[in-house]
Order: sequence, then C-alpha cells, then structure tokens
Amino acid sequence: MYTAILLCAPKMRNLDPALVESLRNAWGGGDAIWLAPDEAAEFGLGGMPDNFDDVWQSCQALGVDLVIVPQDGRRKKMLLADMDSTMIQQECIDELADEAGVGERVKDITARAMNGELDFDGALRERVGLLKGLPETVIDKVLAERIQLMPGGAALLSTMKANGAYAALVSGGFTAFTSKVAEELGFDENRANTLIVENGTLTGEVGMPILGRQAKVDALEDITARLDLLDADVIAVGDGANDLGMLTRAGMGVALHAKPAVAAQCDVRIKFGDLTALLFVQGYAKDDFKA
Repeated sequence: MYTAILLCAPKMRNLDPALVESLRNAWGGGDAIWLAPDEAAEFGLGGMPDNFDDVWQSCQALGVDLVIVPQDGRRKKMLLADMDSTMIQQECIDELADEAGVGERVKDITARAMNGELDFDGALRERVGLLKGLPETVIDKVLAERIQLMPGGAALLSTMKANGAYAALVSGGFTAFTSKVAEELGFDENRANTLIVENGTLTGEVGMPILGRQAKVDALEDITARLDLLDADVIAVGDGANDLGMLTRAGMGVALHAKPAVAAQCDVRIKFGDLTALLFVQGYAKDDFKA
C-alpha cells in the first residue's frame, strides 16, 4: 500500500481541490485527507501508478509537488540533514568568499561541485584556499548578517523531536556554522569540516579528513548503529551531489530544491514546498506541527 501526497509552496497555498479529486479518481485512490487547507493533501493507493512520471511533470507545471511513499514505516525515527541550501538558504563558503572579494569565482565552483561536475574534496580545498588571509571574525559577521534559516526548519525539528525522533546535522560545510545552526534549531549533534585558523586568520586550509559524500553515509551508519535503528527508520534531506549517498541509503531520501542531477536520482523530490514538506510526506498534518 502507498500514499500519494500533493503539496505546494506554503506562501502560495495554490493546491486546487479539483486536482486532488481528479488524480484520486484517475488512480482509484482512497478518500482525500487534507493535511493543510489549500496546501497539502493525501490519499491511499493500492500500488504505484504506471504513469507517475508523466503526472508528476504535469503537477510540476502547476506549481505542485507530487510524492508517493509506502505506507509502512512512513513516520521516521531519525532526521539526517545537510545544512547549506537545505537547513539554511545560503552556501556558507560562498558568503565567506563574498567577504573575501572572490565570491563569483567560488560560487561557480560550488555550483559545479553540488551538481556533481567536480570532485567534492578537490573543489572544497580549492575554494577554502581562496579564503586565505580572511580574518576569523568574518565568520561571526556572516552568521549575523548573511545566514538565514530555510523556512519550515524549526517546525520540522520541533515536531519530529516531540515525537521521539533523533536529529543529526551532517554538512560538507564548516563546524563554525553547523554548531550555531544545530543549536538554534535543536539538532542533537552536528558534523562538518573545520576551517584552520592561525593568529586569528584563515590559513586557506581545511582540517583532514574532509567530510564529503562518504562521510555522510558513515554518519548514517554510525548514528543508526548507536541508536539501534535501521536505515529504514531514517529520513534524509539534501540538495547536492555529495548528499546522494545518504539520500539513496536512507529509508526516505528527500531532494529539497535540489540540483537537477541530484533530483533525478531521488524518489522524493520537493521543488515548491519548504522543510515542512518532510512532515507532510511522513503523514503529519499541520495541526500536528509543534512551534
């Protein structure tokens, strides 16, 4: 048995009941349940429809995300999340690079790395090298002035943790940022790379070993083993090529506003919704959300 979920951007609230009913009737689904008025609805299915890809494309053209997930084990016991462009709206290294006057060069490397066109480790070392000589105090400046949380993140963490879930933030970014974001949102732990600082200045080097794609998979394995959980108990969310290992390994891998090459390899793709989409796909209604 499966559940089909349709959702849209919370600010738009443009999910047409007629679309939900039309799709439910076409697929012979169960009664529609509205998880949030004009924003998210679901209905049961006996199997995966043969024309899912075509219907998904049609929904995308309407500004609607369509997801189908197995009903069994739908609500997860652990959240494993990327940080940059996932739990926050920015890429931290790009913001630091702007302060260093090399923003456009670094942003180009970041985009290519996140789309899987460049080796992550090499791209990270190259970008960090361009930050050499930047005062360490710029990190706090960027945190205060440039970094914004992704909408829905607070509700996602609060709701899952209120229901007994564990939350880990695992980033290819830097501990100077993950520690702050983890504390603000309520993650139980965070893992990331370390920027090397000497005499109050960035050296242009990153601590080894570099936390990349495999390290995120290792984190999934380590944490689930420690908590006596299964891969199937995990919902993972990310947007870049270095997230694919954990996204395809977790019981539910969510490509959130992801690079095209990443979204193409994930079953759960969210383009319009925010982080509360991760609650809807697990079957939480808006009335279940915690502040």
